Amino acid sequence: MPKARGFTAIALIAVLALSACGGRNKELRLMHIRSNTAGPDEFTILPGKPLETPDFNAELPAPTPGGSNLTDPTPKADAVAALGGNPARVATSGPNTIGRGDGGLVNHARRFGVNQNIRETLAAEDLEFRRNHKGRVFERWFNINVYLKAYQKVSLDQHRELERFRRLGVRTPSAPPDPKRSK
Repeated sequence: MPKARGFTAIALIAVLALSACGGRNKELRLMHIRSNTAGPDEFTILPGKPLETPDFNAELPAPTPGGSNLTDPTPKADAVAALGGNPARVATSGPNTIGRGDGGLVNHARRFGVNQNIRETLAAEDLEFRRNHKGRVFERWFNINVYLKAYQKVSLDQHRELERFRRLGVRTPSAPPDPKRSK
């Protein structure tokens, strides 16, 4: 009987050791929200707007290769319109175009210079951060979400900031109660 237990223990250790070796070349993920199935992801499918018959009395606009189309989804403008705002205020003509109401804010943010490669720099820094904070062995084995724990030191405590602004006399909107204080 002791030999069978010893063999079982060695077999279990070997299986665990082999399972720990797998997945080394996978992208390091802190949030596990991707679908593992081969089917379509319903959140990536954006329905287009319905086609409309043009008024033949009006002149149709010239086609613009790479430009927007009348049936292209405009989620931001649609959300603004649904909330009673003016959707033209968020309309832009390209991915890097600044909206009409945001010019002053953007100029103020650019006053000390702009890093043209900020997206690549942040992606590289975040990858390095994720490599250094990839979770413990069992968290990786059982695919446990470690996102909030990994970024906890650099995240903003929204309730503490809300209290700080209120003490300074800044008008602040209402906020959900702090779950830590309600216990």
